[in-house]
Amino acid sequence: MSKTAILTDSNSGITQLMGKELGVSVLPMPFFINGAQFYEDIDLTQEEFYQKLKEDADISTSQPSIGELQERFDQLLKEYDEIVFIPMSSGLSSTCQTATVLAEDYNGKVYVVNNQRISVTQRQSVLDAKALAEKGCDAKEIKEILERDKFQSSIYITLDTLKYLKKGGRITPAAAAIGTMLKLNPVLQIQGEKLDAFAKTRGKASAKKIMLKAMEDDLNNRFKEAYKENRVHISVAYSGNPEEAAEWAAMVKEQYPQLDFNMDPLSLSVACHIGHGALAIACSVYLPEL
Repeated sequence: MSKTAILTDSNSGITQLMGKELGVSVLPMPFFINGAQFYEDIDLTQEEFYQKLKEDADISTSQPSIGELQERFDQLLKEYDEIVFIPMSSGLSSTCQTATVLAEDYNGKVYVVNNQRISVTQRQSVLDAKALAEKGCDAKEIKEILERDKFQSSIYITLDTLKYLKKGGRITPAAAAIGTMLKLNPVLQIQGEKLDAFAKTRGKASAKKIMLKAMEDDLNNRFKEAYKENRVHISVAYSGNPEEAAEWAAMVKEQYPQLDFNMDPLSLSVACHIGHGALAIACSVYLPEL
């Protein structure tokens, strides 16, 4: 049986320490802050990132270079026979495409999974890949399974501010100004490749109700069979607001006490575009093989 390494990037929300505990490798995502380069969870902590955000620093996301990817692949292949790499959604980053091209140089030893996930749903894909490897699946099989079930997940996010959507060009300055004046809290949706608008609400309490209702609709319709059998992972995520997130987590767990539950900070690549104070709810369906 082949010895298979599971590699992901820090967009999954898996920290370097968690990666060691789980037995997976985590590639840190690079950021530029006021012109200087930093790497998530290496020399840039969550606290430092949000402090820089608060100071209105010039922050932009980047992707690992070909050299960094190649170095990590080479390093892992000294210990393993093959690699499954699970980067963030190809619709949100070029890392997946770059890694896929590079993988062609490794003669079937590196398989890049393009399963359109990010943050807590990407994290679940990593855990699923690890479990599949432990069951004896090889890298090619793991890639095929994860891509086959890539849309068996859902994420809803509400924001505290429209500032960063405006900064990233996702909404116009006029729309951001009106939204701020009316104290609107948008609810966004990730269903596969990209971040889309889902609803506009006034106040966080209304946004939470909409997200809970949207998740309930997904579970009772899109994921009906899995939900009836309690074969759904439920997660919450947040951006720099752990106390508020703890209250949100309690609400979600009260609604879904029968489902397994996880809470993690949103990856900094997501937080860079939505800002401090976001709350999210997500679900991922169990793989039939697990």
